[in-house]
Amino acid sequence: QERLRESGGDSVQAGGSLRLSCAASGAFYSANCMGWFRQTPGKEREGVASICTRGGARYLTSHADSVKGRFTISRDDDTNTLYLQMNSLKPEDTAMYYCATSPGYLEYSSRLTDAPYTFWGQGTQVTVSS
Repeated sequence: QERLRESGGDSVQAGGSLRLSCAASGAFYSANCMGWFRQTPGKEREGVASICTRGGARYLTSHADSVKGRFTISRDDDTNTLYLQMNSLKPEDTAMYYCATSPGYLEYSSRLTDAPYTFWGQGTQVTVSS
């Protein structure tokens, strides 16, 4: 069964770290682009980071300006898992975090927009207290 399953969300204090995981079935893991998005009640979904490939072992990553230098997206092809390492967390990082896949390769300008991503996980909650 095709699915994406996020885990790793928790409640932490500002300055702390978390690593989110997204376990993907084989078909989804071969998707050209995978991304992390976040959303808080009443706000639009925000692209956090993406990792894309045209095929082969070369991956291109993109990170939102709000998380650059603090968050890092990566993937482990041996375990079909997408990760988001989050360091120096801030209260404004509090949100539900979702992983998603795009069946096609995305140009840089589209990688952190949610429209091209066609399948989504259920989300994992991250809460950062001051």
